[in-house]
Order: sequence, then structure tokens, then C-alpha cells
Amino acid sequence: MVSGVNMAVNLGGIAMRNPLNTASGTFGNGVQFEGFYDVGATLGAITCKGVAAEPWVGNPAPRLTELPGAIMNSVGLQNPGVQGFVDTYGAYLAGLRAKGCQVICQVAGHSIEEYVRATELFEELAPFASGFEINISCPNIAKGGAAMGATPASAAEVMAAVRPLTTRPVIVKMAPHDVAEIGRALEAAGADALSLINTIPGMAIDVRTRRSRVARPTAGVSGPAIHAIAVRMVWECAQAVSIPLCGIGGVASGMDAAEMILAGATAVSIGTANLYDPTCAPRILSELTAWAESQGVSDINELIGAFEC
Repeated sequence: MVSGVNMAVNLGGIAMRNPLNTASGTFGNGVQFEGFYDVGATLGAITCKGVAAEPWVGNPAPRLTELPGAIMNSVGLQNPGVQGFVDTYGAYLAGLRAKGCQVICQVAGHSIEEYVRATELFEELAPFASGFEINISCPNIAKGGAAMGATPASAAEVMAAVRPLTTRPVIVKMAPHDVAEIGRALEAAGADALSLINTIPGMAIDVRTRRSRVARPTAGVSGPAIHAIAVRMVWECAQAVSIPLCGIGGVASGMDAAEMILAGATAVSIGTANLYDPTCAPRILSELTAWAESQGVSDINELIGAFEC
């Protein structure tokens, strides 16, 4: 797409030709969307589905239910492990890099040791990875199931363990709480960028059966219904840290992406919208580019954090 505005951004050392990324878990690993548009020629980056050192089976069905303006999921990060992921998708993802689309591999774990092992395997087996996103919203099984990044101390502990293992950029996927305080701790521990927010915990009860509409009592809510909350948290985090942010939450249009950028996001991830409109990314990019041009700037970076109260 030819534009009078430079759309290139840098997400903590990951040079993206435009600000559009995909939210992990909503885009497969890219190849699933090739029938809708040329992924490698369109997006600035993709963030792959979360992968652990060893395969995870995920949660039992049902895993997904619709809500007004949102979906609720309880997938449980089902994945084939790093070796299986690389064997299946490595060649395709290397091809995306060759087209100029950056590839961010998400690291999942239930303990510090699992994060370390998965990162070591990615570092060894995934030369196509532009950087790594550490998902600290995973439950810490060894400590009763609380999210690994539930406190500044626990979040920093994960980051400090992973940081020495790679020279590639490390982004941290944050849970939707205490984002300013936890963001500061992650920056101090060596994070190159932060992505926020992850899904918001919620409940949906089938009043006929009196049971949860998914297999577990609670699950993660995402989609347009949480967009305003996500924009607020991106803005709060941007006031607290100096490293770049990737804004996630209910982005379904160029104007949604523009809000994230004005709030302080360098890049923006499309999540749930991919599931109900798999052709949305080219449209969102076109709308975002037109908005940037309408603002009278020569570089979209001039608009990052340009919100005025």
C-alpha cells in the first residue's frame, strides 16, 4: 500500500513495516489465513499461538461461547510443544520473514523452569523468530494456580530468568491488572516491550442447566466489549514505562487501532476480529493509513501517545 505517511514502527527492536500485529491464539500461526489474503505482504508482524517446551492438551470442551460484543474462551493453551511447532510451521514462518512480515513466537509455561526450557528450545530451533513474547498470564501450578505475572515480583522473576537466554527482543504479554506497576517491574527486569491486555476473566452461566457455558467456571473475555478497558490500560502503562507497547483488545477497525496508538501503543494486535471476520486485517490497515494521512503527519510515530486530555 502506497502512502504519504511512513507507517513503519519499531516494537522493542522488532522493525515492523506497519503497526499491525496479530494477537496470539486468534490467528493460528498465519497459514490458516492465507486463503483470505497474503499474510506476509500485509501485516507488520504476527504473534504465533503460545507454545510450551512440551505439548499441552489444553482444557476440555466446550472451550468457547459467544457473549454480546465479545467471546469467552477457555482453550488452555493447547499446543504441540516447541519441537512440534517448528516441525509443522517453521518453513512457512521463515517464508513470512522473507516477505518482510516479522514473526513473534509466544512462550508459555506453568513454572519458571518451563519458561526457561521453552525459551532455550526456541532459541535453538527457531531461527525464523524475530523475537519472543512471554505469556505471564499462565497459571503457576507450583504456587496454587495464580498467574505467573500476577504481582510485580513474580512478573519480574519470569523476565529475569528468560532475559539472559536470548539476544533477540523479548516482549511480555500482560494480564489486565496493575499494568503500570507490573510494567515498571518488567522494564527494570529487561523487557524490550510489553503487550497488553490479555483477556479479562469472566463467567457465563447457562440458566437452564445452571452450569458454566464453557467447561470451567471462569474464562477469558475478549472482543469489542473490552476495547475501552484495553485502551485505558494501554494509556496507564504508557505513563509508567519508556519501552514500547503493543495494544490489544477489541480492535476491529482502523479507528480502534488509532485509539490504541494515541493512548501510547507503538503496535496494535488484531485478535477476536480475526475469528468473525478473517478478512479484516487489510481493511484495518487501509483505514489506519487513511487516518494517519488525515492527521497531517509524515510519520505515524508522531501520533504515538498523542492523546490530549
